[in-house]
Amino acid sequence: MSLTAERVSMAFGGLVALDNVTLTVPDRAITGLIGPNGAGKTTLFNCLTGLYAPTSGRVLLGSRPLKADPAEAARRGVARTFQNIRLFSGMSALENVLVGRHTRIKQGLMSALFHGPAFRASEAEATERARAELAFVGLDPDGRAPAHSLAYGDQRRLEIARALAGDPAVLMLDEPTAGMNGAETTAIRALIGAIRDRGIAVVVIEHDTKFIFSLCDHVHVLVRGRVLVSGPPEAVRTDPRVIEAYLGTTECSK
Repeated sequence: MSLTAERVSMAFGGLVALDNVTLTVPDRAITGLIGPNGAGKTTLFNCLTGLYAPTSGRVLLGSRPLKADPAEAARRGVARTFQNIRLFSGMSALENVLVGRHTRIKQGLMSALFHGPAFRASEAEATERARAELAFVGLDPDGRAPAHSLAYGDQRRLEIARALAGDPAVLMLDEPTAGMNGAETTAIRALIGAIRDRGIAVVVIEHDTKFIFSLCDHVHVLVRGRVLVSGPPEAVRTDPRVIEAYLGTTECSK
């Protein structure tokens, strides 16, 4: 299911963070979003995931408008991670992933109050799915360790597992390799490819342009709140406008 920003603008008082941005995240593809600091990348993410209501324009998931409501966005299939890890640090890894599964658990009030058979079956299914997502991202499926005790890279993986537990059609990753070493970055690249292979569209913000160009099917470059260039990675990497505005001749040629 495609996710589209249609003439989206976002202003904070007199500051225009996004200016008439139109772009589409294709179904079952990896899309990169790059640009210098202050280009509007995270603001666009917040609009696409229902955290912000655009000043003008609209966001569509499939053919239907997406309201400025993160809970509704999650229910409709848009999940995200954050630049700064946001886990429930005192809860176990398994419990963190179960939080991400709650939007797919449908139980009536009476069943939940009295823990009837339907409730127990639903809880068992959710736990099984959470363990499967932990294993998928490369973590211990037992999930007993507290989130705060995990290594930094494993906390990043846990956040991705929690997002996947909600059955997203689109997964938005905000700087998933920030602070990682080369081996960890390579592993995350492989994980994102495996997520795409599950039929999930993935959008990645990254400052590491080599990572983006080696990973993505399509790349958008934001500069001063506007889309400067969009296209396949090789075309974007060698575009003179991108070289001049953002990447620099030396970095682009690598």
